[in-house]
Amino acid sequence: MTLSKKATCNSHGQDSSYFLGWEEYEKNPYDQLHNPNGIIQMGLAENQLSFDLLESWLAENPDAASFKRDGQSIFRELALFQDYHGLPAFKNAMVKFMSEIRGNKVKFNPNKLVLTAGATSANETLIFCLAEPGEAVLLPTPYYPGFDRDLKWRTGVEIVPIHCTSSNGYRITGPALEEAYQTAQKRNLKVKGVLVTNPSNPLGITLTRNELNLLVDFIDAKGIHLISDEIYSGTVFDSPSFVSIMEVLVNRNYMNTDVWDRVHIVYSLSKDLGLPGFRVGAIYSNDDMVVAAATKMSSFGLVSSQTQYLLSAMLSDDKFAPNYVVENQKRLKSRHAMLVRGLKSIGISCLKSNAGLFCWVDMRHLLAANTFEAEIDLWKKIVYEVGLNISPGSSCHCDEPGWFRVCFANMSEDTLNQAVQRMKAFLEAGRSVEAGQNQSKSSRRKSFTKWVFRLSFQDRDRER
Repeated sequence: MTLSKKATCNSHGQDSSYFLGWEEYEKNPYDQLHNPNGIIQMGLAENQLSFDLLESWLAENPDAASFKRDGQSIFRELALFQDYHGLPAFKNAMVKFMSEIRGNKVKFNPNKLVLTAGATSANETLIFCLAEPGEAVLLPTPYYPGFDRDLKWRTGVEIVPIHCTSSNGYRITGPALEEAYQTAQKRNLKVKGVLVTNPSNPLGITLTRNELNLLVDFIDAKGIHLISDEIYSGTVFDSPSFVSIMEVLVNRNYMNTDVWDRVHIVYSLSKDLGLPGFRVGAIYSNDDMVVAAATKMSSFGLVSSQTQYLLSAMLSDDKFAPNYVVENQKRLKSRHAMLVRGLKSIGISCLKSNAGLFCWVDMRHLLAANTFEAEIDLWKKIVYEVGLNISPGSSCHCDEPGWFRVCFANMSEDTLNQAVQRMKAFLEAGRSVEAGQNQSKSSRRKSFTKWVFRLSFQDRDRER
């Protein structure tokens, strides 16, 4: 008996080097005490730098953590079935938190917010709402490897890349947008929208106001949608500051236009609050039909009532939430600088970035050749010989070989230092081998020269 095409197809992307690196880490995970030679996980964008702030709040607010209200248990209330609209208190707390992260320059309506089980579910749900199987969305490269799964696997929608390169810092340009659109047309793919991550995963940079205006003009001209994945918006630790697509729309007075209804935001608490295991995501849309349809679809991935209750209390705390964001950004900035400084000391540079939980690292000079095959060869050495799981640029659909995404916020300072020291030892060993090879070549050249010299004298003797 055969299975469905969905069950047997390989469009999930699980065979990507991005996921294969995780598998190798899980076989041999690093532990400072119990497995010091194991693989260090630098391919996972988790924020573990501010758990102490969350734990302190939980200790100071035992009622929330033990599901009590005014000292009385509400366990039974939370244990019963809740509809898919979500708890009003939590949705109010979420939109308030989203506004605070954006400097209160824009306000969000809780009635236009749809709760989902993480950003993965939010992105897929939006694609289901906006596009049919065989239609297309445009994505700037490089992009998060998981999008091949989130946007394509179950929806049947195609991804057409907007090619961005290091020559201009991977900035989105008008010609690149138009080229991607025309490529889709040539493939007979109807383009339904553009999806961007702002701040970018894997680049760790915020989109400029010029890029955001360019995107709005583009979707306006083409009559298509724009999805702005802003799950890293609270991780911006350096200038320029974060600008939400919603702020751009408000500033340009798009509120009463059809463009207003064609721009949608994806958000999550996985990165900004460091709670990926809580599975809290959200869709924000001004289109009532999108909100209604996405709300119905959210039945397949709800956020538990217990999670909503706990986080509504946390995010409603006027003292905790703003202070957490500021302190977390300080810690991210310090840890980012630590990685950049460490890599620079061993001759490796990074794309200048101001956000996220990772660096976009330039190892082009370490490639044996300027090919993606050489990139994968280097990646395998770093995983198996150095013991670091990092993500090769090819897994992010980067146009140029030799770039890697390296995460820094999911480990201790000691572990990060250990990772840099391993890379240093790897590079020094490579230089030693190269020096030995060069010395061997030099010796062979000298021996050959002496042999030719002796031979020439012997020939002259014979001539005499």
